Amino acid sequence: MKAGVVHAKDDIRYEEIEKPIAGPGKVVVKVKYTGICGSDVPRVNGDACHFFPNVLGHEFSGTVSEVGEGVTSLKVGDRVAGIPLVPCMKCDDCQKGNYSLCKHYSFIGSREFGSFAEYVVVPEKNAVKFDNEVTFEQGALFEPATVALHGLRRVDYKGGKNVAILGGGTIGLMTAQWAKIFGAKSVTVFDILDERLELAKKLGCDYGVNSGKDDFMDRVKEITDGKGFDYVYETAGNTITMKMAFKLAANKARVCFIGTPTRDLSFSVEEWENMNRKEFILTGSWMSYSAPFPGDEWQLVAHCFKTGQLKIADSFVFKKIPLSKIDDAFAMYKTPGAVKGKILIDSEA
Repeated sequence: MKAGVVHAKDDIRYEEIEKPIAGPGKVVVKVKYTGICGSDVPRVNGDACHFFPNVLGHEFSGTVSEVGEGVTSLKVGDRVAGIPLVPCMKCDDCQKGNYSLCKHYSFIGSREFGSFAEYVVVPEKNAVKFDNEVTFEQGALFEPATVALHGLRRVDYKGGKNVAILGGGTIGLMTAQWAKIFGAKSVTVFDILDERLELAKKLGCDYGVNSGKDDFMDRVKEITDGKGFDYVYETAGNTITMKMAFKLAANKARVCFIGTPTRDLSFSVEEWENMNRKEFILTGSWMSYSAPFPGDEWQLVAHCFKTGQLKIADSFVFKKIPLSKIDDAFAMYKTPGAVKGKILIDSEA
């Protein structure tokens, strides 16, 4: 089969490798689309790849082409989305159902060969079925959609409250939609790009606030009657928005950092005192799994994509690029601001 193989930093090649087979308890998926994740970029353009040669790709959709001995929940022809985490199931964290915290895990598309290829082999539990009403494009976005849902629930989310989403990217806009699906009184998205704020409103959010403007806190006071937000979700991993979360939180609020930071972060005494005085709860979110593995996050994504409650705007997908041109796709990330959404690699083009 053909695959995009990473041989070294800045060296990803479209070449022929051995096609995987379905061993006991595993299935082979004929890949349709794979989304390029932010974590893939430094593995190709930087020094973050675990080993060479390697085949990355973990946000994928396709159809089951082969099932191994003992597989009962999947059959050839099933439309599936990939679940990349392969926990050990034996450690203390796994025994408690905290699979994302497993210290002995594998991961499809980084620690073992992934879906930047025509075919990928995964354990039976690492493929979730979806119906014909769900597109393969949506299937390739299951993983980020589950990340958003997992983050929403990390702070015992309940409806009827005012919610702030910091960052209008893919994860942010999916978190915003989940907040609405589960009954938010209002959802406000904060970003510095007006086009993202307009998209947020098209996807059902109540307000879009440009946090790059000096008077944006006046708008916050209007929306929340001067109280601040009951739930605050930071999805950008940006120093500015992480500090902003403390400022926007209401008394007794719940704050979750979903975005992954890329640089050191420090708070002034005044900033940190926000948490003391407001007595808000702060936590983080990591990946998208719960018990029983992989967790109902994945079934809920399949259901809400099918019903249309969870939407993907056209602008979510920036480009579809054939697998044969995968080197061109990663080259685009070398120009700041050049990639304005998700790039999908098409393994069948």
